[in-house]
Amino acid sequence: MAHNAQGKVWTYADDAWFEGDKGVLAPRHQAFWLASTVFDGARYMFGRAPDLDRHIARLMKSARILGMKPCLTEAEIATIAWQGIGKFADDADLYVCPIFYAEEGMVVLPDPDSTRFAMVVRESPMPAFDGFAACLSSFRRPARDMAPTEAKASCLYPNVARSVGEAQEKGFDVGVILDPSGNVAEFSYANLFMVKDRVVTTPVINGTFLNGITRQRVMQLLSDDGYHVIERTVDFDELRTADELFATGNYAKVSPCTRLEDRTLQPGPVATRARELYFEFAAKA
Repeated sequence: MAHNAQGKVWTYADDAWFEGDKGVLAPRHQAFWLASTVFDGARYMFGRAPDLDRHIARLMKSARILGMKPCLTEAEIATIAWQGIGKFADDADLYVCPIFYAEEGMVVLPDPDSTRFAMVVRESPMPAFDGFAACLSSFRRPARDMAPTEAKASCLYPNVARSVGEAQEKGFDVGVILDPSGNVAEFSYANLFMVKDRVVTTPVINGTFLNGITRQRVMQLLSDDGYHVIERTVDFDELRTADELFATGNYAKVSPCTRLEDRTLQPGPVATRARELYFEFAAKA
């Protein structure tokens, strides 16, 4: 699940495009010191940007949850995204990251009228389907009354980073994160699926982790392909006896977990099929 180094990058800020990075924050800005920043990520592949509209809609929702007022419409953001995509080769693999942030506000909600927009579009080759290693994390997801868990908010990611750092110190790639009740939530930064006797199970959305857009798409694709897909509470010990474990997320789409603590697994047929189905969908989206 390791992220590749950046290649070519274009940044949209202050109503213009800039090659490479473009500074937008000052130390006094609320987003700089109070983390009033939300973002989303969409993929461009096969000449398509699958579910771009859903990523933009989630960005708008995230901004409102943090007290910001989106300063562009969904249609305007989509237009900017396609402008950025057009700066790359048609066959490029890209990551499209729109951002809202606030400039004004003290230790309260940000001033909604100070909301600003930026976007980063960068080259990002699809990772190989070669698997990752995971272990149980000592860090947990916060509940919805502890943090803005229903937003894709930057302030949530230090906790993600702690779980990744802990896992890597132990020789793994990511953690399996539990929710405040001790049930499985997800992998450090990707939604979790397990397969047992061809039944595909994923933790039920309970307000502690995002209902990923790729998660939703893969659930629908597998269901349409004849698999029994269910959402329910999952105990960590169930993962120890699963036939397959895999992750879904925007960056890699579908990735097999090939080691859970001291247990080795193989990339399984369901994860392989999920990836095939997703890429078939993406090529026609």
